[in-house]
Amino acid sequence: MAHDHHDHDHDHDHDHDHDHGQDPPSDMTLRVKALQSLLVEKGLVDPAALDAIIDTYEHKVGPRNGARVVARAWSDPAYLGRLRTDATAAIAEIGYGGRQGEHMVAVENTPDVHNLVVCTLCSCYPWSVLGLPPVWYKSSPYRSRAVIDPRGVMAEFGLKVADDVEVRVWDSTAEIRYLVIPERPAGTEGWSEELLAELVSRDSMIGVALARSPEAAA
Repeated sequence: MAHDHHDHDHDHDHDHDHDHGQDPPSDMTLRVKALQSLLVEKGLVDPAALDAIIDTYEHKVGPRNGARVVARAWSDPAYLGRLRTDATAAIAEIGYGGRQGEHMVAVENTPDVHNLVVCTLCSCYPWSVLGLPPVWYKSSPYRSRAVIDPRGVMAEFGLKVADDVEVRVWDSTAEIRYLVIPERPAGTEGWSEELLAELVSRDSMIGVALARSPEAAA
């Protein structure tokens, strides 16, 4: 439990994903914005198409990797055991890894424990299994309030965690990234991994949502 909300003094690697509230944008950010503006101005890029591409990688392509990991864990106890022991290796078994996902830890939701992931000092995020980080994950209010008032933050996402359920907040760092394994929804006995993966959202793997119910996914 060395990386829960009681431990915020890890050294962060500051060559990635910066968003420090009111800090000025980085040189790279300015270059990207300038290039985007130029391409749009010259009619080479449609802003709507660019937004659609970003949305696809943020919500669909990237998180599908993590969803497959969760679905495998739900359906294969031996795989879940390996995920608990060495999440980095277990995730690599099914082909996912690389930068921003080198050192992974899986934390499981249970009837008694709910896990929430944040990065308080910048925006460390497991790109290899969750795709692009959402804007709200990188925002200063989320990064600060997720630690101070996790139940309140989750309630704003529409998730109310019962008072008798322990909430654990995990602070990602450059050294360790976390993946929440949400509880498997009831009524999914006998489902294939492909069907189970459809119930796993990006937000449920961060901890601000639950996995979808079979009824909601129908």
